Amino acid sequence: MSRTTGPILTAGALTWANQTILSDDSQDSLAANTVRIGVASGLLAGLFYGMEKVLPGLAIPLAYVALVTTLVVRIEGKPTPLERLLALAS
Repeated sequence: MSRTTGPILTAGALTWANQTILSDDSQDSLAANTVRIGVASGLLAGLFYGMEKVLPGLAIPLAYVALVTTLVVRIEGKPTPLERLLALAS
């Protein structure tokens, strides 16, 4: 396992949990979200693995930037994983 795999798969898991488990939307799209996010995370992890072999000085920090971006950037106006986790804690 490369050093970029962990952050990329964590970002995918956070995205999946945010859009399925923590979402207030109906569960009609659970299978679609699971497949879409799972495939995208797997492909991105593979891409970052290859990129790490060629440019490790760029790939590793970029993987962590992707993880932080997943935590703080809204997608389609939905709350971020960090916002939803903070709402659960309060």
